[in-house]
Amino acid sequence: MTRVKKGVNALKARRNVLRQVKGYRFGRSKKEAQANEAIMHAGAYAFAHRRDKKGDFRRLWNVRINAALREQGTTYSKFIGQLKKANIGLDRKILAALANENPSTFLKVLEKIK
Repeated sequence: MTRVKKGVNALKARRNVLRQVKGYRFGRSKKEAQANEAIMHAGAYAFAHRRDKKGDFRRLWNVRINAALREQGTTYSKFIGQLKKANIGLDRKILAALANENPSTFLKVLEKIK
């Protein structure tokens, strides 16, 4: 079997890894082993936090809706229950946007379910 020198491929792999960690601090941006570990952790966190972001936004929408409702003398939980009974299919993202940017329309929705 002929001898295979892997210099070109090893350099290419190392270059790709070090490009990905550009801007990281200390050895993580310069040493291949630390850089590989940093990439693995970053990927795991990115995957998990893409999932977390959905819950974070839902909580934000709930708070915004509740703040608008408190001014009108009701609460979030009562409002959501009444929405379901009235069979109104607006989701929390839309309701939060209405409460924040278009309060008059939000009040019309609130009057509709009372």
